[in-house]
Amino acid sequence: MSKKCELTGKIPMKGHNVSHANNKTKRRFLPNLKKVKFTSELMKRSLKLTVSNSGVRSVDKKGSFDEFLKAVKNKNLSPRLKKLKKNILIKSPFKKKPIAKSA
Repeated sequence: MSKKCELTGKIPMKGHNVSHANNKTKRRFLPNLKKVKFTSELMKRSLKLTVSNSGVRSVDKKGSFDEFLKAVKNKNLSPRLKKLKKNILIKSPFKKKPIAKSA
């Protein structure tokens, strides 16, 4: 199992444990990963993903899993989510932005 968030791309960081005597030993800072089930309304299916806590909060902020995938950049997503995003963009209804009229 990879210790990488499928939504945000977070991976373990390297660092040191520092003792009171300032001795440094190597350690890893692991992302806070959870297995979470997301449902896509447009695709009418659910996915089980390994996601960091910040990834779950980002999805909640956008309102739905589909809206999050539309807004996020491809470079952070896992390969299977890139394919899902492509399908969601094809199936999603096109929304035009309202044009502001100058008075």
